[in-house]
Amino acid sequence: MTMSYEQAKDRLLDAALTHVAFDGWTDETFRAAVADTGLDAGYARALCPRGAVDLALAYHARGDAAMLDRLAAEDLSELRFRDRIATAVRFRLEAVTDKEAVRRGATLFALPAYAADGAKAIWGTCDAIWTALGDTSEDVNWYTKRATLSAVYSSTVLYWLGDESPDHQATWEFLDRRIDNVMQFEKFKADIQKNPLLKPFLAGPNWLAGQLRAPRRDGDLPGSLG
Repeated sequence: MTMSYEQAKDRLLDAALTHVAFDGWTDETFRAAVADTGLDAGYARALCPRGAVDLALAYHARGDAAMLDRLAAEDLSELRFRDRIATAVRFRLEAVTDKEAVRRGATLFALPAYAADGAKAIWGTCDAIWTALGDTSEDVNWYTKRATLSAVYSSTVLYWLGDESPDHQATWEFLDRRIDNVMQFEKFKADIQKNPLLKPFLAGPNWLAGQLRAPRRDGDLPGSLG
């Protein structure tokens, strides 16, 4: 029976995860995964042109998909919005099946050559969270929401990697503190916008921000002006 592209890549990823703890997301891991699956080496390279880097990104995407499935199955309507965000981040971390694979991924995407890939993956996670929670912003807020959550998510992942508390309770408390910080900052920004003394100085920045538009969902560029 012929495997689909997705099935073959999933098999490669599953095989790679047995080696990542020892060799990281490296060429050694990729070659071992190819050997374990019995896939043709040329076909495997066509599936993952950058080898283990592409598998690391596939692992991240698998976690995003698991988070979205759980969000779709849960009723969060009774929660405050800030608690819905915290819950989504928690669901994302709880979707991780191999903590060492994430640790090795953090090392990989800290390298200058792959830093943009790591940033894009984190942005994608935060975009998925905001979209799943019903965000409909079309202006500069589309960017600021995702940028802010990316910072919260990144710092929480790093804390979680070193957390040995029962059920990662310390991580969830850390996450709550970070979101509280964000909410305080948002209140501070709102207060500034309402200050009549500062209004003349904000006219220019507010006009520029008002020209930003969220990207379309059909593969358009990240954003556009006016």
